[in-house]
Amino acid sequence: MAAALNRRGDSGLMTAGGHQMHTRSARGRIDYIRDGKGVSGREFFSVTVSQSGDRTLRAQCEMDDIGLLRDVIQTVSKDWFPRDSYVRLAQHGKFMGVGWFRCDATGIACEAFTLAEGRVTQRVETGRPVRIIASHPLMTDGWQCAAFDHARSDRIQTVEPWANTSPRPDGGSGPMIGIGTKVIEYVGEERITVPAGTFSTRHYRLIASNPATPPLETWVMGDDSQFVKMRWDLLRSDYVLAEYQTS
Repeated sequence: MAAALNRRGDSGLMTAGGHQMHTRSARGRIDYIRDGKGVSGREFFSVTVSQSGDRTLRAQCEMDDIGLLRDVIQTVSKDWFPRDSYVRLAQHGKFMGVGWFRCDATGIACEAFTLAEGRVTQRVETGRPVRIIASHPLMTDGWQCAAFDHARSDRIQTVEPWANTSPRPDGGSGPMIGIGTKVIEYVGEERITVPAGTFSTRHYRLIASNPATPPLETWVMGDDSQFVKMRWDLLRSDYVLAEYQTS
């Protein structure tokens, strides 16, 4: 029975009854590289795409320089609207907070427990579906780029409602709901080389509401908006795809 449960088909994991659980998957590692210091952390990730087109990310984010560990499970629909997200934070081995986020047609809800705030229940009405949840893995920063509408002619677009799970650049608070807007600029197609290989990518700028904050220069590839590279001058860091495989 165990062998049957672990059997793989040509395009995804197969159950004992022969039913396909997902159509494709990807996994890998992203390295965080601080200017003048080298590797300061890493992100291990896997993504599965279901038969319905839902994408589910599982990410483990390790920041050595500040001792922060973030675990995230997040699902978006076929057309990139967030469905739900789970975020757990620990720092220097000490629990900081955990939260579960759920999006629907008119807003976003959160149930959380944090060391600073205790038990938290939130509901924010946005009047329409939330377009993005930034839960702070680099992979979900890549997913933000999928909200850019290439059917439109404008190369700078405002995306809203936009939600995040922490207002801090390192995502090291909460997790709780934050609501705002995101401005995304499409720069163009570029072929770039990172440790995982050479890829044809789309280059975007994720622009903060505060004009003094440098944009996140972000490169993604393919239909799954797979993260390849980011440069953020605010944290004086590059983030690069170091390992990558698909099935």
